[in-house]
Amino acid sequence: MEESKPAIQPAATVRDVVIDLLRKLGMTSIFGNPGSTELPLFLDFPEDFRYVLGLQESVVVGMADGYAQATRNASFVNLHSAAGVGHAMGNIFTAHKNRTPMVITAGQQARAILPFDPFLFSGQATELPKPYVKWSCEPARAEDVPLAIARAYYIAMQEPRGPVLVSIPADDWDRPAAPVEPRLVSSGYRPEPSVLNTIGDALDASERPAFVVGAAVDRGDAWNAVVSLAERHNARVFVAPMSGRCGFPEDHPLFAGFLPAMREKIVGLLDGHDFIFAIGAPAFTYHIEGKGPHIPAGATLGQLIDDPAIAAWTPTGTSAVGSIRLGVEDLLARPEPKRRAQPVLRSEQPRADPPSPGERMSVAYVLQTLAETRDPADIIVEEAPSSRPVMHKYLPILQSETFYTMCSGGLGYGLPAAVGVAMAKRSSRVIGLIGDGSSMYSIQALWSAAQLKLPMTILILKNRRYAALQEFATVFGFAPDARLEGTDLPDIDFVALAKGQGCDAVRIDRADALRETLVSALRSPGPMLVEIEVA
Repeated sequence: MEESKPAIQPAATVRDVVIDLLRKLGMTSIFGNPGSTELPLFLDFPEDFRYVLGLQESVVVGMADGYAQATRNASFVNLHSAAGVGHAMGNIFTAHKNRTPMVITAGQQARAILPFDPFLFSGQATELPKPYVKWSCEPARAEDVPLAIARAYYIAMQEPRGPVLVSIPADDWDRPAAPVEPRLVSSGYRPEPSVLNTIGDALDASERPAFVVGAAVDRGDAWNAVVSLAERHNARVFVAPMSGRCGFPEDHPLFAGFLPAMREKIVGLLDGHDFIFAIGAPAFTYHIEGKGPHIPAGATLGQLIDDPAIAAWTPTGTSAVGSIRLGVEDLLARPEPKRRAQPVLRSEQPRADPPSPGERMSVAYVLQTLAETRDPADIIVEEAPSSRPVMHKYLPILQSETFYTMCSGGLGYGLPAAVGVAMAKRSSRVIGLIGDGSSMYSIQALWSAAQLKLPMTILILKNRRYAALQEFATVFGFAPDARLEGTDLPDIDFVALAKGQGCDAVRIDRADALRETLVSALRSPGPMLVEIEVA
């Protein structure tokens, strides 16, 4: 009688191993807009995963960006070969500038037909997203795909964080592969002690220090530590130009305001300070050509930054590279410095008046009213470039992780990012504050918000033009009242666009209806869009 042989277990496939790896890494949400080469990944799709559909690839990446920032873990994105990656490149660029950890997989045609330039393949898949990904790879063998995704995850999560891309041929998913267990990989490191001590000595010796905080403060979980350091040194605190996050409470007595992206104006605002400490920020981001010194006469610059590339181009001063939180904690561990006098505080912000009868509301009045009706813990996701200076004055950010915008200047991020943040923080109210021009780059995100039934409020500031361009034109010699071609946006019905995608929506053009409408919208159980006519 023959002995019974144990049943042969089927070998695990690339798909099995990747799904198991993603589950253990906490990446069970897959953001995508599927094409033919991505379909094999979804065979026997596991019940504990969710596929988050975006109706265009830039929307997909924008949602994944907001979700990754809000969860502090890399998001998983699935795009379609060259066409899908091409559509997504604007928001991949923004993810790169935002330092958002993101593992992007791109479908590729089957290996057997790649020599014949098949339809919808990517001829240079690893080169296409460069230079705006930290790493890109098309594995040499199918069985190498899981290890490539693991490596991509660790690279994406290492500071400075950012997106990575793995191109995967469609026939790789059913090939056998060995299991891949996740590893503990450090994502941050302490700045060099001797360099940090040089900065600490200069800070201790200064009479009138100023801090300039950037997006890496909140991104790097250093908000509370920076507040403690500012209070210890009685330092005035500015927000760096074009910062995608807020790193300091704007109602704090030491808060001094926002720096513009103009060299001469930065120097003017920092004048009178003898030590400038840039924390989690470039020193400095400029938008237009300038000249003269980068810091005021008689001042020195110190910088704590998580990106060695930024430290390398900083034009002056001493730069320490490493984790923002660990670096600030090391500075707090130094002996108490001498006590300084209280610096000159910011003057009280004037209030915005309601409009006269028959006039449209000002953006200032709208944002002032929003500040009075929202909870300080509500999360603002903003993409209204012409309104941002007004927002800085009338809509203060008071808590950590309650403000997101793009560090890139590229439009089409804000609306899908608001959806991604709302997915990650369902217990919080997310407010998308979007310009009418910006919204049209990714208006399809409203459909995803409606399908996901997210408790979020989308405010469209409708000024019927690309106002940021019209205001910026004076820099290039246009008269303030000159006509600028291609900047008018008449006849867009945002209420109809929202309702057509399943979102509740309302339009208001009267100041007496604003407060009541905002209160209602901020309590909506699902997504609600408010189209606000502004001057």
